[in-house]
Amino acid sequence: MGVNRRRPSVIRVEIGELVLDGFRADPERVSAAFERELARLVRLHGVPLAANGAVTADTLTGLGPLPPDLSARRLGQELARAVHEGLSGHGEVTG
Repeated sequence: MGVNRRRPSVIRVEIGELVLDGFRADPERVSAAFERELARLVRLHGVPLAANGAVTADTLTGLGPLPPDLSARRLGQELARAVHEGLSGHGEVTG
């Protein structure tokens, strides 16, 4: 028998708070870039941890050090990649 590889029809990611200490980037632009990049990654790769149903993660880690002068777009992209890695089963996820 084959394994059901159907992707969930709806994926919702809720982030309670994102603190960017030491960065000069505009938080609204960081947020917009984050949302665009995370949506792109989910469209391309899905969310493997959610393949069998809902998943909740309290904490995602694995984002390495970033220079404080990153553009808002680049900072948002890097944050989205770290979140997607955690939701893909890579890195540390607690919950």
